[in-house]
Amino acid sequence: MAARRAFLFPGQGSQQVGMGQALADSFAAAREVFQEVDEALKDKLSRLMFEGPEDHLTLTANAQPALMAVSVAVMRLVEKEGGKSLGEIAQCVAGHSLGEYSALTAAGSLGLADAARLLRLRGESMQRAVPVGTGAMAAILMLDLDAVRAIAAQAAKESGATCDVANDNAPGQVVVSGAKAAVEKAVELATKHGEATKARVKCMMLPVSAPFHCAMMKPAAEVMAEALAKVTLRPPAVPVVANVTAAPVATPDEIRRLLVEQVCSTVRWRESVLRMKADGIETAAELGAGKVLAGLVKRIDKDVAATSVGTPQELEAFLKTL
Repeated sequence: MAARRAFLFPGQGSQQVGMGQALADSFAAAREVFQEVDEALKDKLSRLMFEGPEDHLTLTANAQPALMAVSVAVMRLVEKEGGKSLGEIAQCVAGHSLGEYSALTAAGSLGLADAARLLRLRGESMQRAVPVGTGAMAAILMLDLDAVRAIAAQAAKESGATCDVANDNAPGQVVVSGAKAAVEKAVELATKHGEATKARVKCMMLPVSAPFHCAMMKPAAEVMAEALAKVTLRPPAVPVVANVTAAPVATPDEIRRLLVEQVCSTVRWRESVLRMKADGIETAAELGAGKVLAGLVKRIDKDVAATSVGTPQELEAFLKTL
């Protein structure tokens, strides 16, 4: 009996110049995805993906639809070259932040052109929500979620500004987001906590252009609520494990509501992977650029076999497992 499988879709930070190029060179189905995204955005995003420059590709409004395009291209190739539909080869899907849009598109809940336009808008509205330089994000390593939550709350209290938990990525890898002064205070408090408890705490300010997944993103959530209200959503072919709840979602109304909430809410990735494992998932394949999520899965639960599929060679190897 085949292992129960989940498909995972990466978020921002996995982008790199050249992503998708080999897929486009090798497969007409990949070229069709990239062309449809270009046409939806009235922009040659595929050229930016293949050739750069990197500083333009990393802009939030470009990185988000670009990453989705590569992920969906890989999903289409898995189905076409494997000769099986998503529902025949996976029991659920999940995506990290913007990757949730990729997951919904892969599962047929959201149209590709709509996903591209929504992610371009999502990136632009997130960037506009907070003036550049006033927000920040930091990774706090080697502390558990409860400890970081307490530190974020204390930092917000002492600074009088927003500091929220943005990502619970894996055990000992939690990201905080908010006003620059509050995030810097959280880093200071986490470092002191580590010294006091002899824990090997490490903190890193992240090179981001805005403080994602915190209360300061409320203006962006309002923009997305208006845009999502006009978009057709269908029941997905398989359940989508949502970032906001770390639980499967299958109805269009709930999907729409959670996509709006997701803009300001914690990405509960660690809990999402554990939920998939509890639901019987034995293997996970990350579809698209990079290998971040496969690495996180291995840190969260070593019993879940995780692979990455983003190149023609990786696709060929993966198809042999179906």
